[in-house]
Amino acid sequence: MQPLDSTDRRILLALSSAVRRSASSIASALGLGRNTVQTRLSRLEAEVLDPADRRIPPTALGFGLLSFVQLHVDQRHLDQITEALRQIPEVLEAHGLTGTADILVRVAAANAEELFRVHGRLLHIEGVQRADSALSMAELVPYRVTKLIEMTLDKGL
Repeated sequence: MQPLDSTDRRILLALSSAVRRSASSIASALGLGRNTVQTRLSRLEAEVLDPADRRIPPTALGFGLLSFVQLHVDQRHLDQITEALRQIPEVLEAHGLTGTADILVRVAAANAEELFRVHGRLLHIEGVQRADSALSMAELVPYRVTKLIEMTLDKGL
């Protein structure tokens, strides 16, 4: 996939808050009332669904390198570290962990040089003691939830 140009990016930004199937279409497909579906969709959008920007692959924006960075931190600085991570655009997500590392950070970069720069930023956050990186060589199973939904429906949950 080629990186997207600025027009593509503006369209994606506009779509990120409005991408959805109509309530009428869903209601018709499921044999439910439109008002019922609309009410439930509104609640789901407010409480459950991720923003649409999670569907935009970083590779489409020119960030073809994906790395998982394990941070070892001083727990007393966790709030400040979390806020500092939020300020780094290349940080796609961060998770608190059990085990030897404290935080797992998913980072997107355009190339190895940019990843090196981001890694340096991570190391300069007060309270970060060490960072171990692993490059993603290939996405073997993409993020998915559909199988969980199907499984719960099959079990009648």
